[in-house]
Amino acid sequence: MFSTSELCHIVESGFLPLSCSCRMNPNGSLTIKIYDAESGRVDLLLNGVSTAQLNSVRDIANLIGELRTELRAGRRAFAGGFSNYAG
Repeated sequence: MFSTSELCHIVESGFLPLSCSCRMNPNGSLTIKIYDAESGRVDLLLNGVSTAQLNSVRDIANLIGELRTELRAGRRAFAGGFSNYAG
């Protein structure tokens, strides 16, 4: 198992050149914020990420991969996904 600082360091370094902040909540879960440091734009904010399944570097890498997929999907949706919205 990793210490909170080790875990957050690995997660934070997985999103360069974007900035990422990771902090432990009082209940033991993580808050992960991925953002553009220059503009301040928040690309992804997750609160309550469980650490129970983050026991190896592979587990953390899988989490980072899933979050990167979410980032890509969100950018595509934001860039063109609302153009078809008829609401």
